[in-house]
Amino acid sequence: MAPRVECSLGFRAKGAINLTGAAAGGSISFQDATLQHPAGDAMVCRHLQAPELNLKGAHTHGTVDLRHGRVDVLHIPSSTPRPSCYLDGLVHRSLEPHLPAEDRLALMGDDPDGYRPQPYRQLATVYQALGHDDDARAVLLAQQRYRRTTLRPLGRAWGYLLDAAVGYGYRPWQAGLWLIALTLLGTAAFHSARPKPVKPGEGGPFSPLVHSLDLLIPIGGLGQRNAWYWEPAALQWSAYAMIAAGWLLTTAVVAGVSRVLNRT
Repeated sequence: MAPRVECSLGFRAKGAINLTGAAAGGSISFQDATLQHPAGDAMVCRHLQAPELNLKGAHTHGTVDLRHGRVDVLHIPSSTPRPSCYLDGLVHRSLEPHLPAEDRLALMGDDPDGYRPQPYRQLATVYQALGHDDDARAVLLAQQRYRRTTLRPLGRAWGYLLDAAVGYGYRPWQAGLWLIALTLLGTAAFHSARPKPVKPGEGGPFSPLVHSLDLLIPIGGLGQRNAWYWEPAALQWSAYAMIAAGWLLTTAVVAGVSRVLNRT
């Protein structure tokens, strides 16, 4: 086991550097180094084990293969020049420097393998360990959006619905915004006309606000949905549309929250 590998401060290499299966007791540094192998991997570190790998400021002309490595601290720049890295299976405890999620997601997007779920979950785990739960959720949301691009049309359509409704369960507050918007829209539409009672003389007075809420909430009832009906076809179809929207919104909320609970 090598105690330390120091290839920084002007180090230059032409051709691939191969550290496959290497184990180091100290840090491995290629800080500010220049690694040139444009036709393939400039650096191969599959199954590498080291307490620290430093690629800060490294100019890599070629890809960096970090698959299935175990590194406690990984130093890698977030902005260009940034190496294009294979990341599937890489386990790390800390990613330096500490940056918000949006500054790190490009690293996963540049992976030559395309979409792989493990790098996203690994990064989310790092943020959770640091107490940055908002960043962890942002990473997992980005994972689902990238995954959506790999699905068939029906799966993509359902994914767009989950994203718009609750952000795949990572933004449940979006459901509240939809509920408020649809309630206000329904209240305005139903305020302009008077419905007909299903059973004249029975039930409470008509309320456009409560009626809209009753249409949108599929479970239970507020006593308005079944007490009134609309003779204008446009308003009747609006009521049907709100019922459908309520069911879709509820289904998306349940699916999104279940997705999050199953993964935690």
